[in-house]
Amino acid sequence: SEKLLLYDTVQSELEEKIRRLEEDRHSIDITSEVWKYNSKCEIPTTKLALTFQRPYIVYMLQDLDILEDWTTIRKAMATLGPHRVKTEPPVKLEKHLHSARSEEGRLYYDGEWYIRGQTICIDKKDECPTSAIITTINHDEVWFKRPDGSKSKLYISQLQKGKYSIKHS
Repeated sequence: SEKLLLYDTVQSELEEKIRRLEEDRHSIDITSEVWKYNSKCEIPTTKLALTFQRPYIVYMLQDLDILEDWTTIRKAMATLGPHRVKTEPPVKLEKHLHSARSEEGRLYYDGEWYIRGQTICIDKKDECPTSAIITTINHDEVWFKRPDGSKSKLYISQLQKGKYSIKHS
C-alpha cells in the first residue's frame, strides 16, 4: 500500500507539473514551426530540418525541459518588464468591467459570493461553458477542479476584465 501511495503521489505531482507547463505554454505566443510540430507530437525534434543563420547552438533537450526553461524566462522577463518600458503617458487604462475580489477565503463576483467546494459554471468568450468545483480562493486567484479531474486557476483580474465569467451552477 505504501508503494501505491508513493506511486500515486509521484504521478499526481508529475501530472500537476505537466498541467502547469501546458497552461503556461498556452498562455504564451509562439509562432515558430518547431513549436507547432512539437505540440502535435507528430515528429521528434531531432528529425526537423531547420535553417539557421550563424552562429547557432543546438541543444538536445526534451520538450518538457524546453517548456520549463521558456516558462522561467517568461516569468523573469515579466519581473523585469516595468524597468524596460518607455515612460510615455498611458494611452488608455483598462477599466474593470466586473466587480471581483476575495475576502477571508471567499470570492465576491458581480454581487454574489462564492466559497470553496461550490460548483460553478465558467464561461470564456468563444468557448463552451465549463462546470467546475472551487478548490481554493486566494488573494489574486481562484483554483478549481473540472469534472475530468484536471485543476486550473483563474486570476481575479481576469474576472474583473471580463475575460472569464462565472455563475452558480
